[in-house]
Amino acid sequence: MCSRSSERIHVSSQRKEKGYLTVYLSLSITIMLSLILVLFQGARIGAVKMKTEAVCDIAMNSVLAEYSRALYEQYSLLMVDTSYGSGNPSIVNTEEHLRYYAKKNFERTAAGFITGARTIFSTNLKDVHITGSSFAMDNGGAVLNRQILSYMGSDVVGDILTDASDNAHAIQSAGLDTTDVEEMARANQDQIDSIEIPPIINEFGEEEEVSLGNPADGVNSQKGIGPLALAIKDKSRISTASVSLSSLPSHRELNHGTGLDDTEDISASEKLLLDQYYYEKCSRYGGELEKSNLKYQLEYLIYGKGSDYENLNRMAIDLLFWREASNMMYLFSCSEKVAQAELAASILTAVMMVPELLDLVKYSILFAWTFAESISDLNILFSGGRVPLFKSDSTWRLGFFNMLHFRDFLNGGDLGEGLYYEDYLRARLFMASHADKTKRMADVIEMDIKKTPGNSGFKVDHLLDIFRAEMSVRAGFGYEAKIERIYGYEY
Repeated sequence: MCSRSSERIHVSSQRKEKGYLTVYLSLSITIMLSLILVLFQGARIGAVKMKTEAVCDIAMNSVLAEYSRALYEQYSLLMVDTSYGSGNPSIVNTEEHLRYYAKKNFERTAAGFITGARTIFSTNLKDVHITGSSFAMDNGGAVLNRQILSYMGSDVVGDILTDASDNAHAIQSAGLDTTDVEEMARANQDQIDSIEIPPIINEFGEEEEVSLGNPADGVNSQKGIGPLALAIKDKSRISTASVSLSSLPSHRELNHGTGLDDTEDISASEKLLLDQYYYEKCSRYGGELEKSNLKYQLEYLIYGKGSDYENLNRMAIDLLFWREASNMMYLFSCSEKVAQAELAASILTAVMMVPELLDLVKYSILFAWTFAESISDLNILFSGGRVPLFKSDSTWRLGFFNMLHFRDFLNGGDLGEGLYYEDYLRARLFMASHADKTKRMADVIEMDIKKTPGNSGFKVDHLLDIFRAEMSVRAGFGYEAKIERIYGYEY
């Protein structure tokens, strides 16, 4: 009897121990499942974030991949034309392209569409916005310059660039850009004109006024023709291309971004690199390009006139200014040539009985000689020859009597040493305003790209370089995420 009771008690004890174990496992499994579910949810959220980041990167890179091909081919610059060939540029267009790429990368596969299957990571695009942008002409074209310098980054400031700056400094230090020889000649002529020439008695016994007969007058009478028309005999060589300036970036109100990256701090060496870029990509007199609208683009960068003739004429005026200053320095220091002018002046003033005009006539002859020699220099330069910055006995071209009929001796040639037209042009380009060159380079780019197929509405101030985008998504399980990125060609 006692034995059976003891056995029942033992069995009951075993059942009680098994009950404790079941409760413990139940509690443990609940905690473990909660932990697993938390980890799973965290992994799912992490996967959604990662997917959103990947899609954002893909979509923004896809937008940048739509850079203007014509701009890259002609000017080696990477920017997005926000008109996309439509003629209506707007950052809204780019935002729509970004939204399209993002949606495509969030869409289910073809099999998913057919079966209606969804994954535990399924995500949909909620919205996307471009919240910041940087365009080519922001901050006076600082973005455009940064792109150019990025392209030129592999170049170094070499001898050609140094020569351009050295020539410009030589012109300025010698005062060639400030010495107005024509003003001196006019002042000298005014003094001659203020002195009355004694009249002569003619065969009828009457007084008759006579002119001085200054040999310089024949040369001076040619000045009204203009230096370009005198220096280039064959006018058919001069381009007749012209443009309307009012529609160009330098003359219209420009589109601007939000200032993502538009700072500008350009060093002297970087300005030389910009000039080198202009020289590589732009046309000039004697180096015309088929792609260009204006044929003398470097001259346009300097002077900004609406026609090739006007820009080349301004260059001819500057060349004449420099050449007259340089030639006067040599001529007035050459005792032999000064003596020839003085001899002619002394004979003339003695015959006309106005000895007080001796020095004035001598200088008028020297000024005329300077002008004639300078036009000869321009003729050589525009014909592809060389003219040194500073003349010597061996490089002086016109003798005294040749000077009197200088137009008969304008037949090109080469003085054997010195600078070509392009060297003078590069020196003048170096001396031009950095801000003006930047604006006019934008004009040149826009004019040229508009000539290419499908780009008639191209506008350089709507070229996108850098943009910031904000993308928000919604996961199938209710989670929402937002991401912001900045992308550009140098980021």
